[in-house]
Amino acid sequence: MEVPRYWRLQKQRYALVGEICPHCQVKIFPPRDVCPECGGEAKQPFSFSGKGTVFSFTTMYDAPKGFEMNTPYTVALVKLEEGPVVTAQLTDLGEQPVEIGMPVEMVTRRIREDEEDKGIIVYGYKFRPVMAGTH
Repeated sequence: MEVPRYWRLQKQRYALVGEICPHCQVKIFPPRDVCPECGGEAKQPFSFSGKGTVFSFTTMYDAPKGFEMNTPYTVALVKLEEGPVVTAQLTDLGEQPVEIGMPVEMVTRRIREDEEDKGIIVYGYKFRPVMAGTH
């Protein structure tokens, strides 16, 4: 991925900024410009809270190129409080077992380093178990 694309996706990847449909009020993530519910134009930005629950999960033991150093890692479908379901890596688990329905919160973490010699370190959202008193 080229440097300009990283910059264009910053709000989405660092702050969970999606869109809200002005016609039916559905919250959309990732941004699509067209509402998947009513088909209307949806270009109004919406900042998600970053709070949600684990809907489903799996642990990856064999990773694609660029992620080999992270194995094993857990990937989850996270249902955000506002409705959309996002795919994200879980982090900061320690010895805590992952469970369906477990409350999680978005954090910004390093995703990977660009494998080419461009020196780009890619950051983005991951989710961690909710820390006591924050949910």
